[in-house]
Amino acid sequence: MERRGGDHNENGSYIFSDLSDRDLSDGKADKKRLEDDEKESIERIFDSQEIPPWQNQLTLRAFAVSFLLAILFSFIVMKLNLTTGIIPSLNVSAGLLGFFFVKTWTKFLEKSGMLKQPFTRQENTVIQTCVVASSGIAFSGGFGSYLFGMSSAEAKQSAETGAAQNIKDPALGWMIGFLFIVSFLGLFSVVPLRKIMIIDFKLTYPSGTATAHLINSFHTPQGANLARKQVRALGKFFSFSFLWGFFQWFFTAGDDCGFSNFPSLGLKAYQNKFYFDFSATYVGVGMICPYIINISLLIGGILSWGVMWPLIDAKKGDWYSADLSKSSLHGLQGYKVFIAIAMILGDGLYNFLKVLSRTLIGLFHQLRNKEAGIVLPIAGRPSPPSPTISYDDQRRIQLFLKDQIPTWFAIVGYVVIAIVSIVALPHIFPQLKWYYIVVIYALAPTLAFCNAYGCGLTDWSLASTYGKLAIFIIGAWAGAGHGGVIAGLAACGVMMNIVSTASDLMQDFKTGYLTLASPRSMFMSQVIGTIMGCIISPCVFWLFYKAFNDLGLPGSEYPAPYALVYRNMAILGVEGFSALPKHCLTLCYAFFAVAILINLIRDVVGKKWSKFIPVPMAMAIPFYLGSYFAIDMCVGSLILFLWEKTNNL
Repeated sequence: MERRGGDHNENGSYIFSDLSDRDLSDGKADKKRLEDDEKESIERIFDSQEIPPWQNQLTLRAFAVSFLLAILFSFIVMKLNLTTGIIPSLNVSAGLLGFFFVKTWTKFLEKSGMLKQPFTRQENTVIQTCVVASSGIAFSGGFGSYLFGMSSAEAKQSAETGAAQNIKDPALGWMIGFLFIVSFLGLFSVVPLRKIMIIDFKLTYPSGTATAHLINSFHTPQGANLARKQVRALGKFFSFSFLWGFFQWFFTAGDDCGFSNFPSLGLKAYQNKFYFDFSATYVGVGMICPYIINISLLIGGILSWGVMWPLIDAKKGDWYSADLSKSSLHGLQGYKVFIAIAMILGDGLYNFLKVLSRTLIGLFHQLRNKEAGIVLPIAGRPSPPSPTISYDDQRRIQLFLKDQIPTWFAIVGYVVIAIVSIVALPHIFPQLKWYYIVVIYALAPTLAFCNAYGCGLTDWSLASTYGKLAIFIIGAWAGAGHGGVIAGLAACGVMMNIVSTASDLMQDFKTGYLTLASPRSMFMSQVIGTIMGCIISPCVFWLFYKAFNDLGLPGSEYPAPYALVYRNMAILGVEGFSALPKHCLTLCYAFFAVAILINLIRDVVGKKWSKFIPVPMAMAIPFYLGSYFAIDMCVGSLILFLWEKTNNL
């Protein structure tokens, strides 16, 4: 989800200052700011605490807690992947629960006199990093998108030719092997850039910064009390959600039966996917997501299922054959899927170009400022004042540069993993030729840098957008006769994992920088978390896959909407527009343009008014699924709104 923080202007772009344009009065302002920073210094609070060596930050208890939380979070992410595809940020939850479990354990050992190593914020950061890295594989692994899109369950809903060579059903062995091959390359691609990104460019990384401030606050006496209250509230609502789900189970006798399929808004509305399904999960996700996201979902549901699909359904026999099955992409289902794809691509393309332009402009300013800072004094003109550095920054820079990760280690690691991938991936996906992989890996470091830099400016990771580009490029290159669908989807997986892990690692470096955690411990915890995720996530998906025979089918409990979307993107890239039903291409053009126009308006009107304008990506999701989960999430927003109003009173 989009989050903003740090030194941003009203459009969310990072504000840069040119040293060459400062006058002497800025030196006084810097001095005043430095004095204020000294009064509010975080690191002075922890001056009396010894910072453990990086090896001691990687404790057995930290990884034991990380493993348990990784399993829990992987189930949460997997369920959301296979239902709505909307994944809220879990960084704060990981930091909070990691603090609670280890703090409880160390309190017990302390009272019994057996505590040998105190619990530090560096260890807390290691836990948060490991958990987020592990559960992140549940998203970037493509279990609800490109990977499951290869399956026969999704192929049956499509109408592409040569389906036999474009099907690869899930199997635990090859999924784990694939993730181990592709999930580590992104870590090595950006390691040499950590100093430039964090210290030289001072990128904000709002999520990493917010998580660091939270962890720092937890390890103060007041923060520990706050964390205790938060965990207590978490336990209450967890118990309520569990008991409510258990209660619902008694009233579920099969498909289309029970609370989750109750026509709460009437039978006609129920037939058009408008009903409240009493899901505590969706209500909770709605409380986490911004109001505009939930409203966008509801607007998209009303526009599609309330207006467009009934009108197009009335054209049955004219625009498409009346004899087609409901799941045929040459009928109404085709309009649902491809118009949603058009909106997703329009939104993705706009944000890709926007973030890329901000990245290039920001990089230009950073390099220009760096050059401007090295200016020789001129006769009759005072020297530019040297920028002042607060105590916190001095301390953090010192610790961040202490435990270096050698550049040669990153380069050798990248080359070795690339060679293994080029050899191994064609054995898993024969359609993905070795020279496709060479091209991807040649471009990957640049794209990983762009994604990590853009994420530092705007907090937006465009991993899925880079993956979609790979679908179209590699799919079209392979062609329909050589398994282009599978080649495109596999290439999407390779690209998504590289750029996603790169931005995640840089976020973690920022968190570690602000909590004085060693870069080496951050890198190692990311590696160990990735190893956990490469095993846990496929196993969790396998449980869903084996437990639900209708996984991925429309109208099922777990429809995996993005799996069909990604597969049809691959078909579109391979076969062109021949896969579209009558007038569908015209509607796709229109909604593609509408998505770009809405984003443009959101940026033009500024932050004050953009919160009232819907988000096209969110609007597109109900086009295929329906509005039932959007209603649940809006109920979550309503609860949050009333809660905030009550607290303000």
